Amino acid sequence: MSQTVADKTDPENTPSDSTEPTINPDEKWLIRDCEVYKDEYKECTSFRGRFHQYFIFGEPQDCNQWKKDYDNCCKWESSKDVKAGVAVIESEKKRRLERLRAHYRNDTWKKRDAPPTDWDKPLPEWMAKRDENTYLAQKAKEMREAKTEEISDSFCTIM
Repeated sequence: MSQTVADKTDPENTPSDSTEPTINPDEKWLIRDCEVYKDEYKECTSFRGRFHQYFIFGEPQDCNQWKKDYDNCCKWESSKDVKAGVAVIESEKKRRLERLRAHYRNDTWKKRDAPPTDWDKPLPEWMAKRDENTYLAQKAKEMREAKTEEISDSFCTIM
């Protein structure tokens, strides 16, 4: 038996156990502009990029993920292919997790919720005395005293 058009669009008649992936609206921002993936792939496969990889890691890195992300991004941009969009988002999450892995594994530094209460206290006397004649200290003093410099008549113009 065939279903009518009304039956196909009726939400009560659609199967509730559909396994089609959906994109969470809160994660759409993870999909970068497609040109970024193209540029990253180009940089990764360039001579300069390969030299950098050899210097840092001792071997060339796999750049295929940038190419896959570019292809999936193009599919997402052109036809709103949800599978491609989900693939790009998952790749971005994996890349971000890899980048922040050292931060998450850090057990040397204590993480704090707020800055120390005395973060803006005056500098120690020895440090203030050492830095009192610097250019930055002079400018800070002028700003505190609200001195306004007259605009000089000489301007640097690049033509």
